[in-house]
Amino acid sequence: MINNIKATGIPLTDAIRVYAEEKLGSVEKFVDAKAGPVSMDVELERTTKHHQKGDVYRAELNLRVRGELLRAEIVDSNLYTAIDKLREEIIREIKSKKGRRESLLRRGSRFIKGLIKGD
Repeated sequence: MINNIKATGIPLTDAIRVYAEEKLGSVEKFVDAKAGPVSMDVELERTTKHHQKGDVYRAELNLRVRGELLRAEIVDSNLYTAIDKLREEIIREIKSKKGRRESLLRRGSRFIKGLIKGD
């Protein structure tokens, strides 16, 4: 499901690639199976070269589902922690989007039911 992993300012080692694919690949089970093609682009970056402490790593994920773009970005002091937080954030985005879609469907159903009953 992950189409592209890009690293900026850091070498993309096999360990980082495997960890990102393992953690972020599991996001697929939260996406509707009937959604059609799903693409995921991940960017891992060290934001600054001269700072040694603080939030210097950035992880960004762009998820395209049904023509819609879901995006999450995390800045943290540890790259692996940033990837973990990124997974949590994109899952939150997916659930939020799904909840809005379901509530719109229910609202429309209530409206139609009210028309049929004559309220």
